[in-house]
Amino acid sequence: MTAVIAFISQKGGVGKSTLARALAREAASSDLSVKIADLDKDQATIIDWHKIRTQREIVPKLSVELFSRVADAIAAGGSYDLLVIDGPAMASAGTTKIAEKAHLIVQPTGAGLDDLQPAIRVFHGLVKAGIPPKKLIFALNHIGTEPEAEAARAYIEEAGYEVLPGYLPERPAYRQAQNEGLAITETRYASLKKHADTLIQALIDRVGEAANG
Repeated sequence: MTAVIAFISQKGGVGKSTLARALAREAASSDLSVKIADLDKDQATIIDWHKIRTQREIVPKLSVELFSRVADAIAAGGSYDLLVIDGPAMASAGTTKIAEKAHLIVQPTGAGLDDLQPAIRVFHGLVKAGIPPKKLIFALNHIGTEPEAEAARAYIEEAGYEVLPGYLPERPAYRQAQNEGLAITETRYASLKKHADTLIQALIDRVGEAANG
C-alpha cells in the first residue's frame, strides 16, 4: 500500500515545499520508492528545485511531477511506497480533497500569531469537513529561539492539535542548500542538519504510524 502524506498551508513561505523535499529525500535514501506530486501549479517550486538537483546529478534521484488534480496525483503515486503531495500555497476546497486521500496532513507554521491563527483555522475547517483530527499535525519552522518554539507548541496544543517534535530554526543556510538542489537534511552545517534530521525523522515515524493505523 502506498503511504500518502500531504503538506498544506494557508499562505506561502511557511515551509511546505521545504519539508516535502526533505521527507522525500530521506525516504528515498532508505531505499523506498518515492513520488513527489507538486499540486502548486502557480509556483511549481519543487519542479524548479528538482531541475537543479537533476542537473547537478545529486543522489538519491527523486521522481517529481506537476499535477493539476488530486486524483491524477493519487493514481500516479499508486506504484510507489510513498507519495508526497505538495499542496497549493493557499488552502481551498481542493485542500479538503487532498486531506481525504492522505494518511497524514502536515501544516508548517511559524511562531507568530500571523501564522498560527490562520493555520489553526485551516485545520478547524478540515475537521468541520469530516477529516479526523488524528490525521492533522503541525511542524514548526522559521523559529528564532527555544522559548518561541515552546510557546508556539503550547498554543497549537491548546487548540487541540498535535505538533511534531523539534523545529527548524530560521537560518539562511537552509535556503542556500535548497537553492543548490539539496534538501535541508543535506546542509553542510552540523547543527542545522541535526535540527532537520530530528524533525524529518519524527515525521517519518508519524507517517509509518498513520499508514499502518
